[in-house]
Amino acid sequence: MSVSLRVLALLSKLAFTLLACAAPWAHAADPAWPTRPVRVVAPFAAGGSADTLGRLVAQKLSDTFRQSFVVENRGGAGGVVGSDLVAKAPADGYTLVVSGVASHVLAPALSKVPFDPMADFTHIALFGGPPIALCVALSLPVHSLHQFIAYAQSNPMSYGSPGTGTQGQLMAEMFRQAANLDLSHVPYKGASPAIVDLMAGNLQASSTTLTTASSQIHGGKIRAIALSSRARLPEFPDVPTFAESGYPSLVAAVWFSLSGPAGMPADIVRRLNLEVRHALATSEIRARLRVEGIESNDMDAAQFTEFVRSEIARWTPVVKKSSARND
Repeated sequence: MSVSLRVLALLSKLAFTLLACAAPWAHAADPAWPTRPVRVVAPFAAGGSADTLGRLVAQKLSDTFRQSFVVENRGGAGGVVGSDLVAKAPADGYTLVVSGVASHVLAPALSKVPFDPMADFTHIALFGGPPIALCVALSLPVHSLHQFIAYAQSNPMSYGSPGTGTQGQLMAEMFRQAANLDLSHVPYKGASPAIVDLMAGNLQASSTTLTTASSQIHGGKIRAIALSSRARLPEFPDVPTFAESGYPSLVAAVWFSLSGPAGMPADIVRRLNLEVRHALATSEIRARLRVEGIESNDMDAAQFTEFVRSEIARWTPVVKKSSARND
């Protein structure tokens, strides 16, 4: 074969290789995307943290892209119903879901769900979420985590949570195991009833999201003794973290995020990730999140995807140890 023919063959092979490598990107987003309204499924009831965060971000995305991002509540089965709807939608960027630890980490660990939380989704951006707060009734002679441990070692203790398998219960379970305590779990149908009983003195302690308990803490109706945040929060400067009280592994948030069906065009994912991060960094949303006790995080899509994977690895064994699993 002549030199020129060999060069031509090499060039042809190189062109084929480049086309093969580009194949997964061949369906990249139309530069004009979005050209019609984008559906954002919030797989929980209206008014909760998922709904609130979803609407805050959706409004900013609507302003940025000059197209409506319409939030639709499709609750049921701990976020599974709405999430499954999105998992089966076209991966064209026009159907997204407010994903999170409840729907994509805890629900699959608790029972069989109709989707794979990693393989069936494109994970786009992390919103963040509130930490868990361990609170006690004002009548309990406890003002710190160490006093709580000492009291529980010599007195029968029970705590309430928003329900079996919720992150409130699982954080309390991790604490119980780490401190070697005998605590009885009282599951409620939601966080609010547990807080009501705590204020009334019918419950000794409660492990729930800070968002749910914040107004009662500020109002002096219940006492917060530990938060699962990485550091003390500006809105709650007198409430220490589990970590600073000697339990560095007890750092967690009830986080929410934005995801879509598997196989979304990389360009849409990149653009959405950048705009969500920009929205969360605005002074308006930062101020709103602080009031809600919500911590945000800055991750690109690849980092966030690995974060979801690590959360699945972290919480699945906790669910199994808690005997909350029901399959």
